[in-house]
Amino acid sequence: MPSVREHLRNGTLVRAHWRNPAGSSRQVGLLFLFVVAMFVLGNKPMGGAAPIEQTPGPQATVYPITWPGWDKPVVLPTPTVSYPIVFPSPGTTP
Repeated sequence: MPSVREHLRNGTLVRAHWRNPAGSSRQVGLLFLFVVAMFVLGNKPMGGAAPIEQTPGPQATVYPITWPGWDKPVVLPTPTVSYPIVFPSPGTTP
């Protein structure tokens, strides 16, 4: 909303005030009625209906996940030599 500063108009002092833009009063009134209606009707059941029962939501289910050999520990392979083996690659001479 624009602010109007204090000024003289036709010899009369006009105080500073806020002014709505032209044509906005209808929209502001409709917005106000909508907000009031949401507060009034927001938390009440419509038409005096019985309160809605709280139904339990879905229960969490955990399915046992098992794979073959799950209970047996896996033995990791160990290297058979302790020194690096250099394999010749194409383009290098031994």
